[in-house]
Amino acid sequence: MSAVFLGVRHHSPACARLVERTVEELRPAQVLIEGPAEMNGRLDELRLGHELPVAVFSHYRDGQRSATSWAPLCDYSPEWVALRAGRAAGAEVRFIDLPAWHPAFAERTNRYADAEVRYAQATQRLCRHFAVDSSDALWDRLFEVEPHDGLAERLDAYFALVRGDAEADAGDRARETYMATWVRAAVAKAGDRPVLVVTGGFHQPALRALTGSGGESAAGGDGWERGADGWPKVPAPPDGAMAGSFLVPYSFRQLDAFAGYQSGMPSPGYYQQVWEAGPEAAADGLLRVVVERLRARGFPVSTADLIAARSLAQGLTALRGHPRPARIDVLDGLAGALITDDLDRPLPWTSRGTLTTGAHPAVVEMVAACSGDRTGQLHPRTPAPPLVHDVAAQLAGLALDGGPEASYRLDLTDSTDLERSRVLHRLRVLGIPGHGRTAGPEHGIDPVFTERWEAQSVSGREAALVEAGAYGATLSEAAAATLTERTQDAAAEADGLARALFDAVLCGMDGFSEQLLGELASGVGELKDAGSLGDILSTALGLWRHDRVFGVAHGPLLAAVIDGATGRLLWLLEGARGASGVDFPRLRAVVAVRDALLHAPELLSVPRETAAAIAWRISGDPEAPLDLRGAAFGLRRTLAQAPDTSGDPAEAVRTVVTAGTDALGDWLAGLFALARDEVTGAVRNERGGGAESLIDVLDSLVCALPDNEFLSGLPALRQAFAFFPPRERDRIAGRLLERRGVRGSSRSLLRTTEDPLLIARARSLEESVSRLLARYELGATP
Repeated sequence: MSAVFLGVRHHSPACARLVERTVEELRPAQVLIEGPAEMNGRLDELRLGHELPVAVFSHYRDGQRSATSWAPLCDYSPEWVALRAGRAAGAEVRFIDLPAWHPAFAERTNRYADAEVRYAQATQRLCRHFAVDSSDALWDRLFEVEPHDGLAERLDAYFALVRGDAEADAGDRARETYMATWVRAAVAKAGDRPVLVVTGGFHQPALRALTGSGGESAAGGDGWERGADGWPKVPAPPDGAMAGSFLVPYSFRQLDAFAGYQSGMPSPGYYQQVWEAGPEAAADGLLRVVVERLRARGFPVSTADLIAARSLAQGLTALRGHPRPARIDVLDGLAGALITDDLDRPLPWTSRGTLTTGAHPAVVEMVAACSGDRTGQLHPRTPAPPLVHDVAAQLAGLALDGGPEASYRLDLTDSTDLERSRVLHRLRVLGIPGHGRTAGPEHGIDPVFTERWEAQSVSGREAALVEAGAYGATLSEAAAATLTERTQDAAAEADGLARALFDAVLCGMDGFSEQLLGELASGVGELKDAGSLGDILSTALGLWRHDRVFGVAHGPLLAAVIDGATGRLLWLLEGARGASGVDFPRLRAVVAVRDALLHAPELLSVPRETAAAIAWRISGDPEAPLDLRGAAFGLRRTLAQAPDTSGDPAEAVRTVVTAGTDALGDWLAGLFALARDEVTGAVRNERGGGAESLIDVLDSLVCALPDNEFLSGLPALRQAFAFFPPRERDRIAGRLLERRGVRGSSRSLLRTTEDPLLIARARSLEESVSRLLARYELGATP
C-alpha cells in the first residue's frame, strides 16, 4: 500500500473532522503527524487526560544561541485528533518533524506558524477572486462552512495552488526532507496496509514529490541516519547544549491571532463551539455571549439590537452564498447592529494582527467573546522539568507557599529572610507569577533594609515554571541564565544593564556563572553614555565597599563591573565634545572614576598614573567641554602624588576667565564637583599666611569684572558654588570678610531677604537710571 497525505490547516475544525473520518475509513497501520520527533518516546504523556489546550514546549541553549518554541494542541487541532483517533484505531502513531532546537526553526517560536501567511502571494490572489478581506475569511468560505463532501479534494487543490507559487525557505526544505524519510520508513514497515500522513497543507505537495506520487519510493539517499528499528534517528543536540521538551498548559488567549498568535484559526472560543456543536449553534452562541458581555459593561444593548444583529448575520450569510453562517457573517452583523459611530480604523477581523488600543468597546467585546477564556490544565502525573520540583521544595522549606492572601515582611539583615527574598527575586526575574514586591530597596545604595511581598494571581504559573526550566534545573541556575541573557540583550542600554546588575545582587550570588560575570563586564564596556555608566559604576562601587546586607561586598561580580566601567569611562571622557553648560550626570561619572581609583585600585586594570595622565590631557584640551575640563583638572589634582606636579589652580582660573564669566562658572562647577578641598583646604590652611589661595584669586577676579559681565556670569557662578555644603560655604564667606577687614558673622553673606538675582537686577536698573539722569544733567547737586 502507499501513503495517504492529508494536508491540513492547524486548528481547523473542518480539517480535524476530515482526519477523524479518514482514520475510521482507512484503518491505517501508521499515522504520521507533523510534530516534534523527540516526543515519540513520550507520547503516552499526551494521553494522561489533560484539559486542552496544552502545548509541547521545546527549548535549546548553548554558548552561541538559545531558542524556544511551542506546538499547541486543542480539541479541534487535526494533529491532536490524529493522535487520538490513530491510537483508537490501533495504528502506530509517530511525530515526524525535526526537533525544535534544530536550525530549521531559527527565528520561529511556533512550530505551526502558517506557511500560507509566510507565503502569501497565492492566498492574496484567492482573496481578490472570492472578494474577501483576509485569509481567515477565505478559509471559512472555502472549507469551514461548506459541506464535508469533497473537502479532501478542495484542500489538495488549495494547497497545491499555494505551494505552486512559493519557493520554500531552507528551514522548510530541511524539515520536509526529514519528514519524507519517516514516510518512506513507514511505508516499508506497513506492508499492504495504508500509511496516513497528517501535516500542514503547505508541506503536502513537497512530501508527495519527495516520496514518489504514492509514497512508495525506496528508502535511502536522503542523508538522514536510520536506527536499528528502521525509523529515522532523531537528531541529537550538540555536546554541551541543553535541550528538552515538556507539556505546558496553554490558553485560548494564547491561541488567538488577535493576541499575536502566528498560526491556525483565530477566535479559538468560537471554533471550539463550531467543533462541538456546528456553525449554526456557534453563531447563535456568539450573538448571545457578545450581548451579555456588553450589558455587563454597561453598554446599552436592547432586545431589538439583538434581533437586528441576528437578522443582519442571516442576511449576510445568504448574500455571500454561504450555506451556513461563517464567523465573519456573525461579526459583521453584530457590528452593523451595535456600532453607530464612525470608526477610525478597519474592523480587526478584516485582516490578521493584534487588537489595537482605542478599539470600539463593542469590537473589543466581540473579539473577547470569540477568543474565549479557556485555559488548559495538565494531568497531575505529567512529567515536569527539575526546576518545577526545586521551586516547590524551596517555597515549602522557606514557608513561602501561603495562600492567595499571604503577605511577607522580610528583614534583609536576617539571614533567613534574606534567603526568602533571594528566592522571591529569582522567581521575579524568571517571570513566574504568584508574588509581587510592594516595597524594598530600589537601587544598590538605597538605605532600605526591609521588603514587603504580596501574594498575586497564580494564573499561568504552571506553564511559566515549565518554560523557565529551559534556563536551568535549579532556581539559582535558571535565574543566573536569564540574567545573562538580559545582559546580552541590554549591552547597549545602560538602564537595562543597571537593572540586571541590581537584580543579580538581589538574587544572591550562589550559583551565578562565570558567563554572567563576563557578560556584565563586557556589557559596561559597550555603553556609550557616560552619565548612565557613571551611575552604574557608583552603585557597584558603593555595594563593593559598603554592602552589609546582600553579601556582595568585595565580590567578583562587582569587581568585574567596576574595572570595566572605569576603563570605559576614561575612554569616553577623553573623547567627549560638546557645547557650553554643565552636564551633571557626566560630572557624577568623573566622581565615580575618582572614587574607584582612590578606593578600589586593586580591581582596576588602569593604573593611577595612567588615569592622571588622561585627566591632564582632558583638562588642557580646548575642544573638551569646560565643565569636564574643570573636573579633569580636579581629578588630576586628586590623583597627583605631589601637589606641585598637579598644576596651579589659581593660574588655571586666570586662564579660563579670559573666555568669559559663563566659561569660568562651568569650569568651576567641574572643579568643585571633583576637588572642593582645592578651595576650602586653602582657606583653612592659609589664613594669616602670605600665600594666595584660590578663593583669593576668585575674589580678585570677580571684583574686577565689569558689572554687565558679572551679572551675565552670576547664574553660572552660583551654580558652581552650589556644590559646597553649608559649612564649607560658611568658611568661604568668612574668608571673604577677612579679606575686606570686616568683622561680623559670615552668615550675613549667605542669607539675604531676597533672591540674589533679583538684587543684582535691581542694582543694574539703578545704574541704568543714574546714567540716564546724568545724560540729561538731572543728577543730584553735590
